[in-house]
Amino acid sequence: MQKKLIALAVASLASGAALAQTNVTVYGVADVGYVYSAGGAGRDPVTGLKIPGNNKFSGLAGGGVTAGNRLGFKGEEALGNGLKAVFTLEYGLNMDNNSGLGNTGGLDARQQFVGLASNYGTLSLGRQYAPGFNATINNDALEVTDLSLVSNLSVYAGNSITPNSPARYNNSIAYTSNNLAGFTVSAIYGFGEATNPFTNASLGTYNDKLVTVSDSGKVGLGLNYANGPINLDAVYQARQNVVVAVPNPPGFGKDVNEWYLGGSWDFKIVKAYASYQALDNNNRGVIALPVGCCLAKSNDLWTVGLSAPIGNGSVAVSYGKLSVDNRNAPDGDSWGWGAMYQHNLSKRTALYVAYQYIDNDKYSVPAQSQSAGGGEGIGVLGESNYALGAGIRHSF
Repeated sequence: MQKKLIALAVASLASGAALAQTNVTVYGVADVGYVYSAGGAGRDPVTGLKIPGNNKFSGLAGGGVTAGNRLGFKGEEALGNGLKAVFTLEYGLNMDNNSGLGNTGGLDARQQFVGLASNYGTLSLGRQYAPGFNATINNDALEVTDLSLVSNLSVYAGNSITPNSPARYNNSIAYTSNNLAGFTVSAIYGFGEATNPFTNASLGTYNDKLVTVSDSGKVGLGLNYANGPINLDAVYQARQNVVVAVPNPPGFGKDVNEWYLGGSWDFKIVKAYASYQALDNNNRGVIALPVGCCLAKSNDLWTVGLSAPIGNGSVAVSYGKLSVDNRNAPDGDSWGWGAMYQHNLSKRTALYVAYQYIDNDKYSVPAQSQSAGGGEGIGVLGESNYALGAGIRHSF
Protein backbone atom coordinates (compact mmCIF):
# COMPACT_ATOMS: atom_id res chain seq x y z
CA MET A 1 0.00 0.00 0.00
CA GLN A 2 2.83 2.35 0.94
CA LYS A 3 4.59 1.67 -2.38
CA LYS A 4 1.39 2.59 -4.25
CA LEU A 5 1.13 5.87 -2.35
CA ILE A 6 4.76 6.70 -3.13
CA ALA A 7 4.18 5.90 -6.82
CA LEU A 8 1.11 8.14 -6.91
CA ALA A 9 3.04 10.96 -5.26
CA VAL A 10 5.86 10.68 -7.81
CA ALA A 11 3.36 10.61 -10.69
CA SER A 12 1.64 13.68 -9.28
CA LEU A 13 4.93 15.58 -9.07
CA ALA A 14 5.84 14.53 -12.60
CA SER A 15 2.51 15.66 -14.02
CA GLY A 16 2.81 18.94 -12.13
CA ALA A 17 6.22 19.53 -13.69
CA ALA A 18 4.81 18.81 -17.13
CA LEU A 19 1.89 21.17 -16.65
CA ALA A 20 4.25 23.89 -15.43
CA GLN A 21 5.82 23.95 -18.89
CA THR A 22 2.54 24.81 -20.60
CA ASN A 23 0.08 27.50 -19.50
CA VAL A 24 -3.39 25.87 -19.72
CA THR A 25 -6.69 27.68 -19.12
CA VAL A 26 -10.04 25.95 -18.55
CA TYR A 27 -13.02 28.10 -19.59
CA GLY A 28 -16.65 27.79 -20.53
CA VAL A 29 -20.22 29.09 -20.63
CA ALA A 30 -23.25 27.75 -18.76
CA ASP A 31 -26.47 29.25 -20.15
CA VAL A 32 -29.97 27.82 -19.64
CA GLY A 33 -33.21 29.66 -20.40
CA TYR A 34 -36.93 29.05 -20.72
CA VAL A 35 -38.29 29.65 -24.22
CA TYR A 36 -41.87 29.94 -25.44
CA SER A 37 -42.39 30.12 -29.20
CA ALA A 38 -45.48 30.03 -31.41
CA GLY A 39 -46.40 30.59 -35.04
CA GLY A 40 -48.97 29.82 -37.71
CA ALA A 41 -49.15 26.17 -38.79
CA GLY A 42 -49.31 26.98 -42.51
CA ARG A 43 -51.33 25.21 -45.20
CA ASP A 44 -51.87 21.59 -46.11
CA PRO A 45 -49.52 20.85 -49.06
CA VAL A 46 -52.19 18.73 -50.80
CA THR A 47 -55.43 20.63 -50.26
CA GLY A 48 -53.93 24.10 -49.82
CA LEU A 49 -56.27 24.68 -46.87
CA LYS A 50 -54.98 26.47 -43.80
CA ILE A 51 -54.06 24.10 -40.97
CA PRO A 52 -55.97 25.05 -37.80
CA GLY A 53 -54.11 26.04 -34.65
CA ASN A 54 -50.53 27.14 -34.14
CA ASN A 55 -47.15 25.46 -33.90
CA LYS A 56 -45.93 25.87 -30.32
CA PHE A 57 -42.86 25.14 -28.21
CA SER A 58 -42.48 25.55 -24.45
CA GLY A 59 -39.40 24.35 -22.60
CA LEU A 60 -35.78 24.82 -21.62
CA ALA A 61 -33.07 25.64 -24.12
CA GLY A 62 -30.11 23.83 -22.63
CA GLY A 63 -27.76 24.59 -25.49
CA GLY A 64 -27.81 28.25 -24.52
CA VAL A 65 -30.01 31.21 -25.49
CA THR A 66 -27.60 34.15 -25.33
CA ALA A 67 -24.42 32.08 -25.71
CA GLY A 68 -23.70 28.54 -26.79
CA ASN A 69 -22.81 26.33 -23.83
CA ARG A 70 -19.23 25.12 -23.98
CA LEU A 71 -16.32 23.64 -22.09
CA GLY A 72 -12.90 24.62 -23.39
CA PHE A 73 -9.20 24.20 -22.79
CA LYS A 74 -6.61 26.52 -24.29
CA GLY A 75 -2.93 26.89 -23.67
CA GLU A 76 0.45 27.98 -24.90
CA GLU A 77 4.08 27.04 -24.47
CA ALA A 78 6.96 29.48 -24.96
CA LEU A 79 9.48 28.04 -27.43
CA GLY A 80 11.94 30.94 -27.38
CA ASN A 81 12.64 33.96 -29.59
CA GLY A 82 8.99 35.07 -29.36
CA LEU A 83 7.65 31.79 -30.77
CA LYS A 84 4.84 29.96 -28.94
CA ALA A 85 2.94 26.72 -29.43
CA VAL A 86 -0.82 27.29 -28.98
CA PHE A 87 -3.87 25.04 -28.85
CA THR A 88 -7.62 25.20 -28.22
CA LEU A 89 -10.04 22.34 -27.53
CA GLU A 90 -13.63 23.57 -27.16
CA TYR A 91 -16.82 21.48 -27.02
CA GLY A 92 -20.53 22.26 -26.99
CA LEU A 93 -22.88 21.06 -24.24
CA ASN A 94 -26.64 20.71 -23.72
CA MET A 95 -27.43 21.37 -20.06
CA ASP A 96 -31.13 20.46 -20.00
CA ASN A 97 -30.76 16.73 -20.65
CA ASN A 98 -28.38 13.82 -20.33
CA SER A 99 -25.86 14.96 -22.91
CA GLY A 100 -22.43 16.14 -21.96
CA LEU A 101 -19.21 14.67 -20.64
CA GLY A 102 -19.19 10.91 -21.01
CA ASN A 103 -22.42 10.69 -23.03
CA THR A 104 -22.59 9.80 -26.70
CA GLY A 105 -23.24 12.84 -28.84
CA GLY A 106 -22.84 15.21 -25.92
CA LEU A 107 -19.56 16.78 -26.97
CA ASP A 108 -19.69 18.42 -30.39
CA ALA A 109 -16.42 20.11 -31.28
CA ARG A 110 -16.82 23.86 -31.62
CA GLN A 111 -13.09 24.36 -32.12
CA GLN A 112 -10.07 22.10 -31.94
CA PHE A 113 -6.75 23.23 -33.34
CA VAL A 114 -3.02 23.51 -32.69
CA GLY A 115 -0.55 25.99 -34.10
CA LEU A 116 2.33 28.41 -33.72
CA ALA A 117 2.16 32.09 -32.75
CA SER A 118 4.88 34.71 -33.17
CA ASN A 119 5.40 38.41 -33.80
CA TYR A 120 4.21 37.74 -37.36
CA GLY A 121 0.83 36.29 -36.38
CA THR A 122 -0.68 32.86 -35.69
CA LEU A 123 -0.75 29.83 -38.01
CA SER A 124 -3.02 26.99 -36.89
CA LEU A 125 -4.49 23.70 -38.13
CA GLY A 126 -7.74 21.89 -37.25
CA ARG A 127 -11.43 22.86 -36.94
CA GLN A 128 -11.55 26.65 -36.69
CA TYR A 129 -13.65 29.78 -37.06
CA ALA A 130 -13.84 31.38 -40.48
CA PRO A 131 -13.61 35.22 -40.53
CA GLY A 132 -17.40 35.60 -40.90
CA PHE A 133 -17.98 34.15 -37.44
CA ASN A 134 -16.26 36.95 -35.54
CA ALA A 135 -17.44 39.64 -37.97
CA THR A 136 -21.12 38.86 -37.35
CA ILE A 137 -20.51 38.82 -33.59
CA ASN A 138 -18.80 42.23 -33.70
CA ASN A 139 -21.68 44.00 -35.43
CA ASP A 140 -24.95 42.71 -33.95
CA ALA A 141 -26.86 44.60 -31.27
CA LEU A 142 -28.41 41.37 -29.96
CA GLU A 143 -24.98 39.73 -29.61
CA VAL A 144 -25.86 36.97 -32.13
CA THR A 145 -27.95 35.11 -29.55
CA ASP A 146 -30.48 32.44 -30.56
CA LEU A 147 -33.06 35.26 -30.57
CA SER A 148 -30.94 37.42 -32.88
CA LEU A 149 -32.10 38.28 -36.41
CA VAL A 150 -28.68 37.99 -38.06
CA SER A 151 -28.10 34.63 -36.37
CA ASN A 152 -31.40 33.04 -37.37
CA LEU A 153 -31.89 34.54 -40.83
CA SER A 154 -28.33 33.75 -41.94
CA VAL A 155 -28.39 30.12 -40.82
CA TYR A 156 -31.85 29.35 -42.30
CA ALA A 157 -30.72 30.92 -45.58
CA GLY A 158 -27.82 28.46 -45.65
CA ASN A 159 -25.08 31.10 -45.40
CA SER A 160 -21.57 30.34 -44.14
CA ILE A 161 -21.11 33.94 -42.98
CA THR A 162 -23.02 33.37 -39.79
CA PRO A 163 -22.33 33.08 -36.05
CA ASN A 164 -23.44 29.44 -36.21
CA SER A 165 -21.79 26.09 -36.98
CA PRO A 166 -21.47 26.61 -40.79
CA ALA A 167 -18.85 29.28 -39.99
CA ARG A 168 -16.54 26.65 -38.49
CA TYR A 169 -14.30 25.03 -41.10
CA ASN A 170 -13.11 21.44 -40.76
CA ASN A 171 -9.73 20.29 -42.11
CA SER A 172 -8.53 23.89 -42.14
CA ILE A 173 -5.32 25.90 -42.12
CA ALA A 174 -5.78 29.43 -40.75
CA TYR A 175 -3.64 32.54 -40.37
CA THR A 176 -4.42 35.57 -38.19
CA SER A 177 -2.11 38.57 -38.13
CA ASN A 178 -1.23 40.51 -35.02
CA ASN A 179 -2.96 43.86 -34.55
CA LEU A 180 -1.24 46.64 -36.49
CA ALA A 181 -2.59 50.16 -35.90
CA GLY A 182 -6.05 48.69 -35.34
CA PHE A 183 -6.00 46.39 -38.39
CA THR A 184 -6.13 42.59 -38.24
CA VAL A 185 -6.07 40.30 -41.27
CA SER A 186 -7.32 36.70 -41.23
CA ALA A 187 -7.37 33.92 -43.82
CA ILE A 188 -8.50 30.29 -43.78
CA TYR A 189 -8.69 27.36 -46.16
CA GLY A 190 -10.66 24.19 -45.41
CA PHE A 191 -9.81 21.15 -47.51
CA GLY A 192 -12.90 19.44 -48.91
CA GLU A 193 -11.23 16.03 -48.68
CA ALA A 194 -13.66 14.58 -51.26
CA THR A 195 -16.73 14.49 -49.03
CA ASN A 196 -20.39 14.63 -49.95
CA PRO A 197 -21.93 17.81 -48.42
CA PHE A 198 -25.40 16.20 -48.29
CA THR A 199 -24.39 13.22 -46.16
CA ASN A 200 -20.97 14.30 -44.86
CA ALA A 201 -19.82 10.84 -45.94
CA SER A 202 -17.02 9.78 -48.25
CA LEU A 203 -17.79 9.79 -51.96
CA GLY A 204 -16.10 6.40 -52.13
CA THR A 205 -13.46 7.45 -54.64
CA TYR A 206 -10.58 9.89 -55.04
CA ASN A 207 -10.27 9.30 -58.80
CA ASP A 208 -9.20 12.55 -60.51
CA LYS A 209 -11.86 12.09 -63.19
CA LEU A 210 -14.59 12.47 -60.57
CA VAL A 211 -13.15 14.82 -57.95
CA THR A 212 -10.44 17.48 -57.75
CA VAL A 213 -8.33 18.63 -54.83
CA SER A 214 -10.56 21.69 -54.46
CA ASP A 215 -13.95 19.92 -54.56
CA SER A 216 -16.01 21.18 -51.61
CA GLY A 217 -13.07 23.21 -50.32
CA LYS A 218 -13.76 26.39 -48.38
CA VAL A 219 -11.87 29.68 -48.35
CA GLY A 220 -12.28 32.76 -46.17
CA LEU A 221 -10.62 36.20 -46.03
CA GLY A 222 -11.30 38.84 -43.40
CA LEU A 223 -10.20 42.37 -42.55
CA ASN A 224 -11.05 43.93 -39.19
CA TYR A 225 -10.43 47.49 -38.00
CA ALA A 226 -11.02 48.16 -34.31
CA ASN A 227 -9.90 51.45 -32.83
CA GLY A 228 -11.59 53.18 -29.92
CA PRO A 229 -15.36 53.41 -30.51
CA ILE A 230 -15.18 52.17 -34.12
CA ASN A 231 -15.30 48.58 -35.40
CA LEU A 232 -15.39 47.68 -39.10
CA ASP A 233 -15.35 44.25 -40.78
CA ALA A 234 -15.08 43.10 -44.39
CA VAL A 235 -15.30 39.38 -45.23
CA TYR A 236 -15.20 37.16 -48.30
CA GLN A 237 -15.97 33.43 -48.05
CA ALA A 238 -16.52 30.79 -50.72
CA ARG A 239 -17.39 27.12 -51.10
CA GLN A 240 -15.48 25.80 -54.10
CA ASN A 241 -16.64 23.31 -56.75
CA VAL A 242 -19.48 22.19 -54.53
CA VAL A 243 -19.84 18.42 -54.86
CA VAL A 244 -23.43 17.21 -54.71
CA ALA A 245 -23.20 13.63 -55.96
CA VAL A 246 -21.23 11.46 -58.36
CA PRO A 247 -21.58 12.35 -61.10
CA ASN A 248 -22.70 15.93 -60.51
CA PRO A 249 -26.04 16.94 -62.04
CA PRO A 250 -25.63 19.26 -65.04
CA GLY A 251 -24.77 22.77 -63.95
CA PHE A 252 -23.62 21.79 -60.46
CA GLY A 253 -20.11 21.74 -59.02
CA LYS A 254 -19.59 25.51 -59.16
CA ASP A 255 -18.67 27.99 -56.42
CA VAL A 256 -20.91 29.57 -53.80
CA ASN A 257 -19.54 33.05 -53.00
CA GLU A 258 -20.37 35.32 -50.06
CA TRP A 259 -19.52 38.89 -49.02
CA TYR A 260 -20.05 40.79 -45.78
CA LEU A 261 -19.66 44.40 -44.61
CA GLY A 262 -20.43 45.39 -41.03
CA GLY A 263 -19.65 48.04 -38.49
CA SER A 264 -20.45 49.49 -35.09
CA TRP A 265 -19.89 52.85 -33.42
CA ASP A 266 -19.98 53.33 -29.67
CA PHE A 267 -21.33 56.78 -28.79
CA LYS A 268 -21.14 55.87 -25.06
CA ILE A 269 -24.80 56.75 -24.47
CA VAL A 270 -25.84 54.43 -27.27
CA LYS A 271 -24.03 52.04 -29.63
CA ALA A 272 -25.14 51.69 -33.27
CA TYR A 273 -24.71 48.57 -35.44
CA ALA A 274 -25.25 47.77 -39.12
CA SER A 275 -24.40 44.89 -41.46
CA TYR A 276 -25.00 43.78 -45.02
CA GLN A 277 -24.15 40.42 -46.56
CA ALA A 278 -24.86 38.65 -49.83
CA LEU A 279 -24.60 35.11 -51.19
CA ASP A 280 -24.20 34.27 -54.88
CA ASN A 281 -24.74 30.63 -55.86
CA ASN A 282 -23.31 29.94 -59.30
CA ASN A 283 -24.90 26.49 -59.59
CA ARG A 284 -27.74 26.33 -62.12
CA GLY A 285 -31.08 24.63 -61.87
CA VAL A 286 -33.77 24.50 -59.23
CA ILE A 287 -32.31 24.76 -55.74
CA ALA A 288 -34.97 23.95 -53.16
CA LEU A 289 -32.90 22.21 -50.54
CA PRO A 290 -33.12 21.56 -46.78
CA VAL A 291 -32.37 24.26 -44.23
CA GLY A 292 -28.65 24.78 -43.83
CA CYS A 293 -27.74 22.88 -47.00
CA CYS A 294 -24.52 23.81 -48.73
CA LEU A 295 -26.36 24.87 -51.89
CA ALA A 296 -28.25 27.83 -50.49
CA LYS A 297 -30.30 30.04 -52.76
CA SER A 298 -28.72 33.38 -53.67
CA ASN A 299 -29.76 35.97 -51.10
CA ASP A 300 -28.91 39.16 -49.31
CA LEU A 301 -29.39 40.08 -45.66
CA TRP A 302 -29.12 43.36 -43.80
CA THR A 303 -29.55 44.32 -40.16
CA VAL A 304 -29.47 47.48 -38.05
CA GLY A 305 -29.56 47.85 -34.29
CA LEU A 306 -28.95 49.91 -31.17
CA SER A 307 -27.82 49.05 -27.65
CA ALA A 308 -27.49 51.18 -24.53
CA PRO A 309 -26.21 50.64 -20.98
CA ILE A 310 -28.81 50.84 -18.21
CA GLY A 311 -27.50 50.61 -14.64
CA ASN A 312 -25.88 47.19 -14.20
CA GLY A 313 -27.22 45.97 -17.51
CA SER A 314 -28.01 46.87 -21.09
CA VAL A 315 -30.94 46.99 -23.49
CA ALA A 316 -30.80 46.34 -27.24
CA VAL A 317 -33.10 46.33 -30.27
CA SER A 318 -32.52 45.11 -33.82
CA TYR A 319 -34.28 44.86 -37.19
CA GLY A 320 -33.32 42.68 -40.13
CA LYS A 321 -34.50 41.51 -43.55
CA LEU A 322 -33.55 38.54 -45.72
CA SER A 323 -34.33 38.54 -49.47
CA VAL A 324 -34.12 35.22 -51.34
CA ASP A 325 -33.60 34.92 -55.12
CA ASN A 326 -35.79 32.06 -56.42
CA ARG A 327 -34.68 32.60 -60.03
CA ASN A 328 -37.65 31.43 -62.12
CA ALA A 329 -40.14 31.86 -59.25
CA PRO A 330 -41.16 34.95 -57.24
CA ASP A 331 -38.49 36.14 -54.83
CA GLY A 332 -39.01 35.60 -51.11
CA ASP A 333 -38.57 37.75 -48.01
CA SER A 334 -38.23 37.11 -44.29
CA TRP A 335 -38.05 40.06 -41.94
CA GLY A 336 -38.19 40.55 -38.22
CA TRP A 337 -37.19 42.45 -35.14
CA GLY A 338 -35.92 41.60 -31.69
CA ALA A 339 -35.18 43.10 -28.30
CA MET A 340 -33.12 42.00 -25.30
CA TYR A 341 -32.47 43.18 -21.76
CA GLN A 342 -29.51 41.84 -19.79
CA HIS A 343 -28.90 42.48 -16.08
CA ASN A 344 -25.39 41.78 -14.84
CA LEU A 345 -25.24 40.26 -11.36
CA SER A 346 -21.44 40.21 -11.63
CA LYS A 347 -18.74 40.26 -14.30
CA ARG A 348 -19.45 36.60 -15.02
CA THR A 349 -23.15 36.10 -14.27
CA ALA A 350 -26.15 37.73 -15.94
CA LEU A 351 -29.93 37.40 -16.12
CA TYR A 352 -31.62 38.08 -19.46
CA VAL A 353 -34.96 38.33 -21.21
CA ALA A 354 -35.32 38.51 -25.01
CA TYR A 355 -38.04 38.60 -27.67
CA GLN A 356 -37.99 37.92 -31.41
CA TYR A 357 -40.60 38.23 -34.16
CA ILE A 358 -40.11 36.83 -37.69
CA ASP A 359 -42.41 36.97 -40.70
CA ASN A 360 -41.72 34.55 -43.59
CA ASP A 361 -43.52 34.97 -46.89
CA LYS A 362 -44.46 31.84 -48.87
CA TYR A 363 -41.41 32.08 -51.16
CA SER A 364 -38.75 32.58 -48.49
CA VAL A 365 -37.27 30.20 -45.87
CA PRO A 366 -38.89 28.82 -42.66
CA ALA A 367 -36.85 31.01 -40.29
CA GLN A 368 -37.47 30.86 -36.55
CA SER A 369 -35.57 30.97 -33.25
CA GLN A 370 -33.01 28.16 -33.14
CA SER A 371 -33.64 27.71 -29.41
CA ALA A 372 -37.27 26.58 -29.98
CA GLY A 373 -38.15 22.98 -30.84
CA GLY A 374 -34.63 21.96 -31.69
CA GLY A 375 -34.46 24.78 -34.21
CA GLU A 376 -37.26 23.52 -36.46
CA GLY A 377 -41.01 22.96 -36.51
CA ILE A 378 -42.17 26.45 -35.53
CA GLY A 379 -41.17 28.45 -38.59
CA VAL A 380 -43.40 27.90 -41.66
CA LEU A 381 -43.45 29.47 -45.12
CA GLY A 382 -46.17 32.09 -45.43
CA GLU A 383 -46.51 32.50 -41.65
CA SER A 384 -45.09 34.59 -38.83
CA ASN A 385 -43.72 33.32 -35.53
CA TYR A 386 -42.33 34.72 -32.30
CA ALA A 387 -40.19 33.55 -29.40
CA LEU A 388 -39.79 34.81 -25.84
CA GLY A 389 -36.89 33.65 -23.70
CA ALA A 390 -35.57 34.32 -20.19
CA GLY A 391 -32.71 32.71 -18.29
CA ILE A 392 -29.31 32.92 -16.63
CA ARG A 393 -25.78 32.78 -18.05
CA HIS A 394 -22.51 32.21 -16.22
CA SER A 395 -19.08 32.40 -17.83
CA PHE A 396 -15.93 30.98 -16.29
